[in-house]
Amino acid sequence: MDAKGREESWLTAAQCAERIGMTVRALRLYEETGLIRPPRTGKNWRLYGTREIARLTEILALKRLGLSLQDIARLLAGHATDLARMLAMQNLTLQDQLTRTQRSLAIIDALRAKMAAGDILSIDELLKLAKDTNMTDTSADTMAWRRYEQARPRTEQKIDPALYTDYAGHYLIDTVGWTITERDGRLFSRLTGQPELEIFPEDVDRFFYKAVQAQLTFLRDQSGTVTSLVLHQNGHEQEAARVGAGVVTELEEALAERVREKHPVENGKALLEQVIEQHQRGEPDYERMSPPLAAAAREQSAMIKADLDRMGPLRDMSFKGVTAEGWDVYDVTFDNGHLEWSFALAADGRFGGMFIRPVL
Repeated sequence: MDAKGREESWLTAAQCAERIGMTVRALRLYEETGLIRPPRTGKNWRLYGTREIARLTEILALKRLGLSLQDIARLLAGHATDLARMLAMQNLTLQDQLTRTQRSLAIIDALRAKMAAGDILSIDELLKLAKDTNMTDTSADTMAWRRYEQARPRTEQKIDPALYTDYAGHYLIDTVGWTITERDGRLFSRLTGQPELEIFPEDVDRFFYKAVQAQLTFLRDQSGTVTSLVLHQNGHEQEAARVGAGVVTELEEALAERVREKHPVENGKALLEQVIEQHQRGEPDYERMSPPLAAAAREQSAMIKADLDRMGPLRDMSFKGVTAEGWDVYDVTFDNGHLEWSFALAADGRFGGMFIRPVL
């Protein structure tokens, strides 16, 4: 490759501000806050290249999520810009906004048609409008921010190993048991049906996984006793209460028997048929899903419907077994292909997890 093809293109502060759509004063403020560090010429002129532009794009995206400059500075301290992750975050946020906007417009059109026909809107309909159109809901932005924060690089810190005994024990998150074990000055985490993974301290009471993008925060009561933990993953935060060892043991034994005997959840086939039919219509019942699953389903509903449209009508489904994590697995046959459909139910009977993959 020609050396000239590798040369960096630089912009002055004024050129950079104009192209990004901001002011030179804002650039100075970001520099004063430590968010950017543009190189300078021999005459002390600031220059902005690809690295600076990428960081500015990242800052503007986080500002749109409502973060202060101080919060952004703390978040970005010590790691390079990951533009791909930032763009993915933006994409998820915009897709969610688009879905909610389309749903809101459909509701408003229906209510306007009712009023045009001379009918009076009820209080319940107005309340439903306020809820479904998410007039004051910022959860999509909150989740986008959480995804970003949970995906950022973590740095292992030294804490007093004596604290590890505070965290060791058993926790329950919905229908999943959680075991935290201290061994040889290290801390390990294991969920029911899953392998044990080491967790690493980021601060006192705060740990992170290296194997997956997830973190744990241990919560204490006024006496300083650890009473629960919070899982931070996929833009969600789920709290698991501390329980006795017997609770988790009983849960794991029941699951082991269900896996061994290949025993499906009650009425599981009918529930799955209903879910598939809803997705085929493009009308998933999000109220029958846990909040994390509902959020994921909203993001993927169009893709799932498109896949099901290609598959054609449902012909048959057969139960295959139970995974080590407690998910029921079905082989689902359509006119134009097969899918393996797995799901797990939450303690309240709603769907807590769902996974679809093609069968070749």
